[in-house]
Amino acid sequence: MQIQSYACTHIGRRSNNEDAFLVSAELGLFVVADGMGGYEGGEVASHLTVSALLEFYREMLADGACDETVRTCSSEQGAWALGRAGARRLDAAIRLANRRVCAEREGNNGRMGSTVAALDIHDGLAVIGHVGDSRVYRLRRGVLEPLTRDHSLYEMLRATGTQSLPPPEQYGYRNVVTRALGIAESDPEIRVERIEPGDVFLLCSDGLLEQLDEDGLLFLLATRTPQDACRSMVELAYDLGGRDNITAVVVAVSA
Repeated sequence: MQIQSYACTHIGRRSNNEDAFLVSAELGLFVVADGMGGYEGGEVASHLTVSALLEFYREMLADGACDETVRTCSSEQGAWALGRAGARRLDAAIRLANRRVCAEREGNNGRMGSTVAALDIHDGLAVIGHVGDSRVYRLRRGVLEPLTRDHSLYEMLRATGTQSLPPPEQYGYRNVVTRALGIAESDPEIRVERIEPGDVFLLCSDGLLEQLDEDGLLFLLATRTPQDACRSMVELAYDLGGRDNITAVVVAVSA
């Protein structure tokens, strides 16, 4: 299995970029983090998040701590065991990042936090973990599917069946998140998916989605190379008036 990955970020019309990202095909780890909490705090929180995940994965993979328990299993049993191991690995990494951000919440950074969207690719499986409203999508055979659901006030109201909700882009509290790193009890949400050759994954901060809907993302991912699609969607989101920081990571898998 071959992995090609690309990343692009833009400050938007903000005074600084509070997004951070990680692209490591070697570690099989891809991350987007969107900081919040003031001029400096958001940037600190997102970079703490990315650095914590990177440190955790470097140590885990260097120690050979992955997948040792499944060598004597059948192929199907092994796949499930690998999925559980990958889910535990990513869950632990995100929880470590949360502790790091919580530990630094003091002084001018007392209200800082960060979202995170992370993708772990190993052994033919994709493990997706997220906290907040940064997202992960998968393009497979021409269909774009969201693999995360925002931890946001809007999604919480929709899940409870609240009537008469306006479209997300018209909702005044669209950017209010219900989970974020830096809040002690913000547990990550984890899922495991099998990978097929040809799958393309998109990780993005919410700044990309302020101007581009899912049809726009699908068009760019389906009609351009992954590298061109990554660059084009960020540039287009800015050109259409995007004010927030804009970050995208595209990960393409081939046989």
